[in-house]
Amino acid sequence: MRILESLGISYTTQSYDWDEDHIDAKHVCEELHLDPEQVFKTIVLEDSDKQKFVFCLPAESVISMKRVREITGSKTIDLLPLKDLQKTTGYIRGGCSPLGMIRKFPTYIEETAQLFDTIYVSAGMRGLQLCLRPDDLLKAAEATWADFTQA
Repeated sequence: MRILESLGISYTTQSYDWDEDHIDAKHVCEELHLDPEQVFKTIVLEDSDKQKFVFCLPAESVISMKRVREITGSKTIDLLPLKDLQKTTGYIRGGCSPLGMIRKFPTYIEETAQLFDTIYVSAGMRGLQLCLRPDDLLKAAEATWADFTQA
């Protein structure tokens, strides 16, 4: 939120109930009665050279690893091991935001986000979502639009 405020970007927040069994983006949609195409989860991937990449995609979408390899130029790429998530990003599973990670990583937002006036992403903690314009997220995250979900 400090990043958004420093850039003069408007946003709102919405909180929701969660527990250890319900921390995924689908649960956010159910709790806040939101369109799953409008709620974006944040996935961190690591390639064989240990380079990290951040991908934001709709709650029910699945990453196309083939497209991700093409986008990143990686020969092999997979999920960042969960045990490494917090020390790499500063966030825990279920509260990973594309904004404010410990280090800046190449970030990609699924281009379908542009179909909405506003989208939701994690505010960096479980139980709290940011609502903002897709273009504002792109700017704040220094991200790139890309098509990387499975058809």
